[in-house]
Amino acid sequence: MAATEEKATPCCAPRVLPAKSAGAAAVGDKGGMSRRQAAIGEWIAAGDPKRSAAAAAGGAATAMSSLIPPVEDIQDPPTKASSAKGIPMMTRAQSSHPLDPLSAAEISVAVATVRAAGATPEVRDSMRFVEVVLLEPEKSIVALADAYFFPPFQPSLLPRTKGGAVIPSKLPPRRARLVVYNKKSNETSIWVVELSEVHAATRGGHHRGKVIFSEVVPDVQPPMDAEEYAECEAVVKSYPPFIEAMRRRGVDDMDLVMVDAWCAGYHSEADAPSRRLAKPLIFCRTESDCPMENGYARPVEGIYILVDIQNNVIIEFEDRKLVPLPPADPLRNYTPGETRGGVDRSDVKPLQILQPEGPSFRINGYFVEWQKWSFRIGFTTREGLVIHSLAYIDGSRGRRPVAHRLSFVEMVVPYGDPNEPHYRKNAFDAGEDGLGKNAHSLKRGCDCLGYIKYFDAHFTNYTGGVETVENVVCLHEEDHGILWKHQDWRTGLAEVRRSRRLTVSFICTVANYEYAFFWHFYQDGKIEAEVKLTGILSLGALQPGESRKYGTTIAPGLYAPVHQHFFVARMDMAVDCKPTEAFNQVIEVNVKVEEPGKDNVHNNAFYAEEKLLKSELEAMRDCDPLTARHWIVRNTRTVNRTGQPTGYKLVPGLNCLPLAGPEAKFLRRAAFLKHNLWVTPYSHNEMHPGGEFPNQNPRINEGLATWVKKNRSLEETNVVLWYVFGITHIPRLEDWPVMPVERIGFMLMPHGFFNCSPAVDVPPSTSEMDKDGGSPKLIQSGLLAKL
Repeated sequence: MAATEEKATPCCAPRVLPAKSAGAAAVGDKGGMSRRQAAIGEWIAAGDPKRSAAAAAGGAATAMSSLIPPVEDIQDPPTKASSAKGIPMMTRAQSSHPLDPLSAAEISVAVATVRAAGATPEVRDSMRFVEVVLLEPEKSIVALADAYFFPPFQPSLLPRTKGGAVIPSKLPPRRARLVVYNKKSNETSIWVVELSEVHAATRGGHHRGKVIFSEVVPDVQPPMDAEEYAECEAVVKSYPPFIEAMRRRGVDDMDLVMVDAWCAGYHSEADAPSRRLAKPLIFCRTESDCPMENGYARPVEGIYILVDIQNNVIIEFEDRKLVPLPPADPLRNYTPGETRGGVDRSDVKPLQILQPEGPSFRINGYFVEWQKWSFRIGFTTREGLVIHSLAYIDGSRGRRPVAHRLSFVEMVVPYGDPNEPHYRKNAFDAGEDGLGKNAHSLKRGCDCLGYIKYFDAHFTNYTGGVETVENVVCLHEEDHGILWKHQDWRTGLAEVRRSRRLTVSFICTVANYEYAFFWHFYQDGKIEAEVKLTGILSLGALQPGESRKYGTTIAPGLYAPVHQHFFVARMDMAVDCKPTEAFNQVIEVNVKVEEPGKDNVHNNAFYAEEKLLKSELEAMRDCDPLTARHWIVRNTRTVNRTGQPTGYKLVPGLNCLPLAGPEAKFLRRAAFLKHNLWVTPYSHNEMHPGGEFPNQNPRINEGLATWVKKNRSLEETNVVLWYVFGITHIPRLEDWPVMPVERIGFMLMPHGFFNCSPAVDVPPSTSEMDKDGGSPKLIQSGLLAKL
């Protein structure tokens, strides 16, 4: 994402493994994972149980001293960056916060460093850069940065103690983590590069990066890239048997053909990751004058194609069944007015959102402050938007943490039609494609109104170049109706407050569907996660007179299969916990009906029953609306004014579970869908619920379902919530040609976190105060007149 491109010389760097010689990538073996964890663990040591225990016992200073050697006391940062040969160069590590996304310059340095480590020119030329992201440091480094290096400066996060560790004068160098695919050898490798010195402009200038770890990961395929999608489409459209098959269907112009290169998934040994495969879906436009012809309105069925993406060749082709192309649907297009063959409504008047005094939020780099909330914005190629270090300023109690990290880490879209090709449509849109990498510039269409702050994103393309997507994250305020209201019926006096919320969002397009991801922050302490689904249905073609019970007929010869959309939110919680503390637990709450008897003589009694989820296997839970089930993350050592532990509760919204049978092939890779809630203790290498590489993954239950088998204790720890929420989509005619937004999400609500409503101090809206000078409103009513 866009940021001041700055970096510093190394100082107080944590101990690392010796760097390998150029090109000496370690071969994956039984010790590979332990070596990877050892190298990365030097930077992300918070996953160490011993260190976590030390921190939990109050030894934050000890944990810091074990990570960073003592140096001179903290010095004031320089006011200006030094320069070399006219190129701005940051010489202080604190110029970029440890959680800031990598700058374009840092990505360039990381790519160049890894490429230079290639053993031969052939190896270097074969490198394809799938992902280059920040390797997030351990939480004690973040605490150090927030305490002494970055505003709003919170020394209480790591207070100085007599005889304790001396506060370092510099932060450790930032690190990049790269996923690299070798197109010649079909190998995937992981690299960690220390960014010792990075220019703000790297046009031919020197750079300093050091490879501190590299490893080949066997038997995996990384996510596919847009360049591979384009190459797949080109090779299919130039394949003579395919051209002949399209002629049989009345199509001679290959420019009308659309090829969507879907990942192969894993259905049998033939899909093993020893080959990089795609099983494309085919569509065909009509010869239309519409500038955005909806090609998805004419699916091509009966043709089976298997493409070797590594070598860009078709290895299997079969024209199995001649299914006529659906006739051109006159309602297929969605562009304005006459371009789609229709007329737009004329009674929509302008709606303007004005903020004459500007917004209520304040931005400093990636640090956001709004209405007592504060957090940092991050962005990754896989997850897209990330919320870091979320806290609420609560009067004399100061800045109170709520969560370390919030993001959407995976989504799965399984289809319910057993017929070819729909049975194999089981997209892992984060793990196989990347939500962030498919995010687009909101310059091309944004639903934000009012005063907007945009953030750019920097990515590597497949060949290692840096691409910038402008305005990829949108931040703005929204009016949200009534916040609270009461009218005293005796006096007629009324008080009402309007609610506003801060919304942070991004939108991505994965083939035919659009997904908009939102985090909403409210003045009463609530946090809402919301996903909006829109775009175009993935359709199938029908034979004349045919109908299928596994979908909805949309138009003659055209139907939309039933399917589900599942999303996984990963929430690294920190309710009233500093970064080096681990004092949270999870309580499940179910509402129970009191048994008839002496305690319930009127048969009206019910109550909330709480249960502590003591271990991971106990914490595999599902939603239950019949008992109003919800879950509370509580701090075990902080209480409110009634003596009860402070907490935040997870309130489910609309939800479902997979409707496939237990032996469904996609559930091998998506075992995390079997429950709505999973809880684990924090571990730095547990980020992806289906494993890091779900593409063509032959391993069963990799990821979350395997981690919880360790059955680690949850009674007092740094808890991570994995909330799985989904929607079952039975398509409607009204979803065509473009689907109106469907909404799905959940809430995080304070539960005993505050001593009273945190929204009681919200002032009356300006418009109401202008009317009556801000005095309480006297309401004349019939009842009041009688009194």
